[in-house]
Amino acid sequence: MDAILYWIEINATLVYVVLFGYCLLKSGALPLFAGVLVSSEVLLALPVIGATFLGGYLGDEIRFALARRYGEAMQRRWPRTKTWVARGNRLLEKYGTAYIFLYRYPKGMRTIGALPLGTGHMRWRVFTWLNAASAALWCAVLVGLGYVFGNVIIDAVEDGFGFVSVGLLIVFVAMGWFALRRMERLDAATSQ
Repeated sequence: MDAILYWIEINATLVYVVLFGYCLLKSGALPLFAGVLVSSEVLLALPVIGATFLGGYLGDEIRFALARRYGEAMQRRWPRTKTWVARGNRLLEKYGTAYIFLYRYPKGMRTIGALPLGTGHMRWRVFTWLNAASAALWCAVLVGLGYVFGNVIIDAVEDGFGFVSVGLLIVFVAMGWFALRRMERLDAATSQ
């Protein structure tokens, strides 16, 4: 563990760039682990927060712009995209602008979350403000949780994290399964 932490510390700039790229593309747990490294004083807080926020914000801005410009052609070329956009539109109709704050969290949803917004009628100015607020909240939650519980997480890893990691995996898989089932029921209810 000490060797890994030392490598991260001496390659911190690369780690910040990778964190930015990761957050640009997806919304997994890497910012949480970056928060853990901030609590261990291996990484600096401001670059971690900046990389996480900017990656999260700019990634969705790019997806919104691409959907606005190429959304129709994309849906014609890849029919499955049309299904994703329809599902996102139903969620947007049900939850309104709260949808922008919600789609960052379920696994795989962020990748397509901005597509319905870009193909819809929402003005870019409205989207960008809501997107910035959503990215800031997401950054604060993940990096903050990693920072607050950093010592607990590091102690658990050093003590053989095995049982806890399996338990957490089961919890996250169950949460993902329930979220997918809920979306399927919503799809079924709105398509009738």
